[in-house]
Amino acid sequence: MQPWSTRRAQNRTLRILRSATEGQYGVLAVICYNIEHLTALVRAAEAKRSPLILQLFPSTVQQLPTLAWAAAAAVKSATVPISLHLDHAQDEEQIREIAENLPFDSIMVDMSHYEHDENLAKTKVLTLLCHERGIAVEAESGRINGGEEGIADTGSLEALFTTPEEVEDFISAEIDMLAPSIGNIHGDYGPAGPQLDYERLARVNEQIRGRVEMALHGTNDFTPEIIRRCIENGAIKLNINKLILECWNDHLRKNADKPLMQLIDDSIAILQAEVERWMDACGSSGKA
Repeated sequence: MQPWSTRRAQNRTLRILRSATEGQYGVLAVICYNIEHLTALVRAAEAKRSPLILQLFPSTVQQLPTLAWAAAAAVKSATVPISLHLDHAQDEEQIREIAENLPFDSIMVDMSHYEHDENLAKTKVLTLLCHERGIAVEAESGRINGGEEGIADTGSLEALFTTPEEVEDFISAEIDMLAPSIGNIHGDYGPAGPQLDYERLARVNEQIRGRVEMALHGTNDFTPEIIRRCIENGAIKLNINKLILECWNDHLRKNADKPLMQLIDDSIAILQAEVERWMDACGSSGKA
């Protein structure tokens, strides 16, 4: 077996993100709950000639295990760079099982519900396991408050902004992608909207010096301007859920009385158009 230092260069997720860092654009990493979402996302990537990261939650893998294989088939057949990522994996045994048996290119090992030292220790062990299977690893430094469908709600835990010491600790754990806490939250932001610490984000980007790629969680209520400012400060993997998928949910709510096949076709087209709009906003269109 080749060492991770060799296999890392061929990992789909990391190749996509390295190109984005070099080209100074962002890549959408969009949560996918069903085959219709998958269809719309891949169609958008092909239409815009844009890279894309497909993300599944562990709960979705449990509910619909065949979706991972369908996504992996789409990744292989696409004419643009696409990868498959498991987001917010919080159960150690499930991580081991998925890494062993399912075709993910990368996994977010999310132990952020533990205190820092335990978070780091568990992350180190699971990172080694994933690397042995050719899987890249993302981890969260600090703690991002809130919750959304598919992940544990950390609303009762105190938010912790990422510190320089934490950055070095997680890089030492040999992770490949770092998701900092800069005032971003999982879920909706409320009337004031996102209040991000861009200076902290810039300092994290300067500190990592290309040793890992940077992801940004908690993009609900973001505007294109906020997205672009985050990209300018090094956050090039943009985790997306409601920001894009709400157009799908809204269309279903308002058109539930329509014939099923028409409803599906229209919903896919609406979601594809929204994905394309955000690919333009993050600068990835035409980069594949």
